[in-house]
Amino acid sequence: MNVGRVTRADDELVAALARLVPQLSPQRTPPGLAELEELVASGTSLFLARDGDAVLGMLTLVLYRVPTGLRGWIHDVVVDENARGRGAGEALTRAALEHARAEGAASVHLTTRPQREAANRLYRRLGFEQHETNVYVWRPG
Repeated sequence: MNVGRVTRADDELVAALARLVPQLSPQRTPPGLAELEELVASGTSLFLARDGDAVLGMLTLVLYRVPTGLRGWIHDVVVDENARGRGAGEALTRAALEHARAEGAASVHLTTRPQREAANRLYRRLGFEQHETNVYVWRPG
């Protein structure tokens, strides 16, 4: 398995995300080429896990600066249902954390639903600490 950071958007990436995004969030529309080009140009880090040419999963790392330092959030982690249990989620997360460390991030945050037991075990094993907090979401409309 190979994990790498996406440096350019192409039709192969569009097709891979068209397959993965519905597995993560069925109500969301997968991004097209223009949105992926914008994501790559923005500096947001999209990581892909591959086995040969096959894309097994993805993870997005957003780094941003606030007055208290450089912080990160991991979003949109999904491993193809046919590839789960093979270490792709761990490899993606480790690659993102190493990138965040190299960039000087003071912390990296993520959220996951309690029902995602395997993901929760993985994040604890990788050193994430669960925090008591209220997470609020605002949606326009």
